[in-house]
Amino acid sequence: MNLPNALTLTRIFLVPLIVAVLLTKLPSQWSGVPQQVLGVGLFLLASVTDWLDGYLARLRGQVSTLGILLDPIADKLLVSAAFITLVEARLAPAWAVAIIIGREFAVSGLRSIAAAEGFAISASRMGKFKMLTQVVAITLLILGSRTTVSGDAVAIAPPIDIAQPFSTLSAAFDALVRVSQSSSALTLETARILTFSLGRLMLWIVVITALWSMVDYFRRFYGKIRDHIEVRERRSRRIRVLRRRRPEKSSQLSRVTSATEESPRRNRPRP
Repeated sequence: MNLPNALTLTRIFLVPLIVAVLLTKLPSQWSGVPQQVLGVGLFLLASVTDWLDGYLARLRGQVSTLGILLDPIADKLLVSAAFITLVEARLAPAWAVAIIIGREFAVSGLRSIAAAEGFAISASRMGKFKMLTQVVAITLLILGSRTTVSGDAVAIAPPIDIAQPFSTLSAAFDALVRVSQSSSALTLETARILTFSLGRLMLWIVVITALWSMVDYFRRFYGKIRDHIEVRERRSRRIRVLRRRRPEKSSQLSRVTSATEESPRRNRPRP
């Protein structure tokens, strides 16, 4: 156990805490901080550890097998839990979250197959950009939500009615028109609508980059597995050729040996 691995484990332990903060009222009652702000703070703290643990591991030379195993698991747990919480709060559509999480499982499967074949698929720049867009989208969607109270149940919810198609786009356009006409129109509710609309836009970017990076992973995986199979086939053909040549050489050697053994007999004088 070292500092980078401790940060990775901290990120894993923060996942259920983030879900509890966003879906219950208790943290707000205890701290007096709105649950959106507290949830975003914990989420950003966990996201920073994602960069910090790898940086410290390379800086200190503490790259370990445990860290290599836990780091992608912690990333997927953090992002998946945050997005599933947003679906539960109706802040994100389920189809978009299904694409994002499905992409993570697909890439994990590719890396497992690549590891079994003896090669690795490194993270691409598009994958890193995808992670950045995910953090920005989740942060904006949480900050743009409002708190709803129904009896004892308290949860975050969208600041507008998203049941109608293009409702987010029309609400953002109306808010921008009001703000452009009068600076006093920039209230907390208007800021929530604009933040939520920007978060939904970032969610579209996340979906596009997730699909794009998945295609890139599949392309690189296909290229490496094709080269790996071709090398293996050439090696097997070479082995078959060598195996065919060995009996021929052994038969030639036996014939030469028998000929040398018979030659003294022929030259031997008769009694």
